[in-house]
Amino acid sequence: MDTDSRSNSDSDSETHTDTGSRTGAWHLTHDLDDFLLRSGDFLRSRPALHTVPLTVTETLRTRGPHVYGDGAPEFGVLERDGEVRAAFFRTPPHWLNLTALTPGEADDLAATLAGLGRPLPGVSADRDTAAAFVTAWQRHTGATAVLRQRQRLYRLGTLTPPRPLPPGRPRIAVRADHALLVRWHDEFAEAVGAGTVRDSAEWADARIDSGGITFWETPDGAPVAMAGTGPRVAGQVRVASVYTPAHLRGRGYAGAVTAEVSRAALAAGADEVLLFTDLANPTSNGLYQRIGYRPVADFAVYDFARTGRG
Repeated sequence: MDTDSRSNSDSDSETHTDTGSRTGAWHLTHDLDDFLLRSGDFLRSRPALHTVPLTVTETLRTRGPHVYGDGAPEFGVLERDGEVRAAFFRTPPHWLNLTALTPGEADDLAATLAGLGRPLPGVSADRDTAAAFVTAWQRHTGATAVLRQRQRLYRLGTLTPPRPLPPGRPRIAVRADHALLVRWHDEFAEAVGAGTVRDSAEWADARIDSGGITFWETPDGAPVAMAGTGPRVAGQVRVASVYTPAHLRGRGYAGAVTAEVSRAALAAGADEVLLFTDLANPTSNGLYQRIGYRPVADFAVYDFARTGRG
């Protein structure tokens, strides 16, 4: 994948479209700066619920527009009566990501994107918004939808590290760990199967440069689990890429390393520490709650498949 740092004012990023509807006007653009100028205050007004667009757009801003794929990122802002009501982004070839929409707003957006001939592989949003958009997208395109994953967003309350901790210690990943990070990220992405996924080598480079991955390693220095944190944006930091190889699970490594990166984020000044879980995994959901994470909202990811219509 192209991971250059070209300016967001590239020629493929200057297209703007405004579409009126009964719920307001959607401003569509490929220009990240324009999107952030219009939506930044809105996104920062609810940083926990908007953690994904906040962190993805920060990565696009700092790592270049093609960090998630070769296609030009797509953005939209819904404005009504002079105020921003909602926003979306998509980094092709990945899913459409939506902030909260009413059923009417979801229908208007689906009609707008369908009318522009924009194919979508799927959608990710809070549970009710995702369901409303799926219904609307099916009506306007004839596509079928399959629920890929149910997720829960958690916010850290009082951090309670697991006791006893497993033998070993935390360690920040360094350049010599690059190959291991690439392999574990590939395994993690395959296991998770949903979300905005980056090229593993580029991801490893970025996390090493920022000190954004911590290992739990055994007393003899062998890494046995990892957890990462994204950039601090609007006061919030999101824990991500918590991974333990299958043959090492059940020994407390994931809890130990997650507690460590959570502690470090707080110590560095984060106002909120967040993470997503797969609701189909009761083990991880129980683990995060035991170390102090509390539910915020439920999300859903759907895949779309075309039928004969459209």
